[in-house]
Amino acid sequence: MEKIKMKTPLVEMDGDEMTRVLWGWIKDILICPFVDLKTEYYDLGLVERDKTDDKVTVDSANATKKYGVAVKCATITPNAQRVEEYSLKKMYKSPNGTIRAMLDGTVFRAPILVDGITPYIPTWKKPIVIARHAYGDIYKAVDGLAGNGEAKLVFTDRDGREVTKTIHKFDGDGVVMAMHNTDKSIMSFARACFNYALDMKLPLWFSTKDTISKVYDGNFKAIFEKIYNEEYKEKFASAGIEYMYTLIDDVVARIVRSEGGIVWACKNYDGDVMSDMVATAYGSLAMMTSVLVSPDGIYEYEAAHGTVTRHYYKYIKGEETSTNPVATIFAWSGALRKRGELDNLPDLVDFANRLEKATIDTIESGEMTGDLVGLFKKEGVTPNKLSSKEFLKAIAKRI
Repeated sequence: MEKIKMKTPLVEMDGDEMTRVLWGWIKDILICPFVDLKTEYYDLGLVERDKTDDKVTVDSANATKKYGVAVKCATITPNAQRVEEYSLKKMYKSPNGTIRAMLDGTVFRAPILVDGITPYIPTWKKPIVIARHAYGDIYKAVDGLAGNGEAKLVFTDRDGREVTKTIHKFDGDGVVMAMHNTDKSIMSFARACFNYALDMKLPLWFSTKDTISKVYDGNFKAIFEKIYNEEYKEKFASAGIEYMYTLIDDVVARIVRSEGGIVWACKNYDGDVMSDMVATAYGSLAMMTSVLVSPDGIYEYEAAHGTVTRHYYKYIKGEETSTNPVATIFAWSGALRKRGELDNLPDLVDFANRLEKATIDTIESGEMTGDLVGLFKKEGVTPNKLSSKEFLKAIAKRI
């Protein structure tokens, strides 16, 4: 069989631990036998990031700007234990945070629905899409230890005038943090959310905690409201969908009672937490798509979970694992589909669609990884636990 040709390379960002192992298997078993794969490769594994002083992460983001579509493996964001384990020069920041800041995009995360896996919240019949702002807040924060004394927030304008606010007067040890965002990034976030909701014909709910963070979160609320009223109100009415702002605790209660079919826009940290909650409630963190969309039409697809450290330690001991690769498969299929759409390659788009269908068909036929076995209930089908490689081979037979 002649392989499907590509015109423009994908930016390929390799990662860490068990997801790095799965990355190679997915290419070898599911993609390269069918596609004449063209990528510009960047190793974002922790060893290479340390070797290059994290320059490789910046280079991969710049390449994504150049080519327009990237696919990223899960990576380690090191803590103190990881610094010691890998003998790192320093505690590097999240590569996702670096890439998202450089692309100034919004992350859209949606569950992968499978017949036979019922969400833990049984009223959820349709996908709940988390739209996560991907710039600033705690991910670009400056923090540190504090002692007996006074912590202040100082802003100096272009004319040298200073505004100073006392954060806290410490009479003992503590911690302090300052974070920021920009109106430009918030406006990009808002338009990305409104456009996505229109494209998907889904209502958009946006939530912050502006009753507590009256200026910071209040600014998010005001920018969304202004852009909606001036640019999107009539479009939403024509599409028969709504935009609603409310407090995040209210949205959580509404989401739990809903049937799904909603785009839920969240600030950066809120989206990080709530996307994991939604993914788990639908069945598994490994059953969720994730794509970063920038204001100028750049796309970066990734798996919305970690590097599966526990399974990796088993793997390096020579033990067989049953790690779920679905989110990583869908990162590849999403990137290939988008590349095919941009380059007018219908065969590549069709392959991406067939790859996703084959993955879902494999699970629905009863062949799956161990994390799904306890969740799967379908009349006439007995779930069969496969190793990761066996699962990938079962998918390949159905493409």
